[in-house]
Amino acid sequence: MRLKQAPLLALAVGLLSVSSIAHASFDECVANLQKRATEEGISEETATQVLSKVEQIDRVLELDRKQPEFTASFHDYFTKRVTEQRVERGRELLEEHEQLLQDITAETGVPGHYLIAFWGLETNFGSYTGNMSVPSSLTTLACDQRRSDYFTRELMNALRILDRGDISPEQMEGSWAGAMGQMQFMPSVYLKHAVDADGSGKADLWRSIPDALTSAGHFLESMGWNRNERWGREVLLPEGFDYSQAQGRSDERPLSEWRDMGLRNAFGGELPVADMEASLLLPAGHQGPAFLVYDNFRVIMGWNRSEFYALAVGQLANRIAGGGPLQQPPPDHPPLSLDQVEALQAALNERGHDAGPVDGILGSGTRNALRAFQEQAGLRADGYPDPELLERLGVTD
Repeated sequence: MRLKQAPLLALAVGLLSVSSIAHASFDECVANLQKRATEEGISEETATQVLSKVEQIDRVLELDRKQPEFTASFHDYFTKRVTEQRVERGRELLEEHEQLLQDITAETGVPGHYLIAFWGLETNFGSYTGNMSVPSSLTTLACDQRRSDYFTRELMNALRILDRGDISPEQMEGSWAGAMGQMQFMPSVYLKHAVDADGSGKADLWRSIPDALTSAGHFLESMGWNRNERWGREVLLPEGFDYSQAQGRSDERPLSEWRDMGLRNAFGGELPVADMEASLLLPAGHQGPAFLVYDNFRVIMGWNRSEFYALAVGQLANRIAGGGPLQQPPPDHPPLSLDQVEALQAALNERGHDAGPVDGILGSGTRNALRAFQEQAGLRADGYPDPELLERLGVTD
């Protein structure tokens, strides 16, 4: 009996040792962060009080590796965010806060329906701002090697906000990544752009709608929002379109050039005559909607680096302003798992099409490699991994 138990006992001791090492490593990281905070001018009282209570949150690390912008299909991502219920509520709030929004537009140039769209995407109009401890979430991510530098800086900024007394550590709750308030500002954005619009003496992005919406307007203005342009539009492609021309945001061309290539608006009308640059996006391949996106689309992506997110914001803003749904809905293809994306990248690399590192992120490098493979195979070079293409490359569920 003792002989049989010995391996189990050794295994238990081994697991305990690994757990103890991990715990000690986190504690050591927290101690280093506390030292750095005081070196950067944060009071020792705040650094000690806050960091002595942080906890490592395994769920945060899990979510960091499974962000929906990188794992969902465009159909799933878009249809779950641009819903009829959200459109209807957005229109009600656009009317309810009409004067406030007009004032923000006059000050920043950002139209109200865009601000309402961001509000809807970020927190469902303030109904859910997150319930995770921001100090604990940011410390967990700062002590993880994947993006340690970025989250360490954000943790220091969160401590600065607490140090100046804007909010208590217990009240500083937000998303798993440390985004806070009704518009989900990261601490660095809060420090630069949070505004006390209601005259309370503090910029309260959790409870004050005027503060939250005005701060959002200032943030977008700071990134170069053009008050004379829209974000983009859905378009129709001409019969026989050369999909290799759809190179994404890396390929900006004058709007006149897209007109000359036969692109039309979603209802078949002529594109406007305007001196502006545009890029063509096909987020769901040739079977889905096509979009021409303009400079304000780049600004939206300064808020969130996901094209899916920016398209959802733009279309939700259109709907809130009275527009209709997409003329070409996205096809309901199943989302790709991280393992499938990695297998896709490996298959492309093996065939001599450089998809970059096998990291499970379906970014521009992987899409460019897909286009090259499609062109070589005589397929529509839309850079989209539809089920037929995955089968051809030997990528299975």
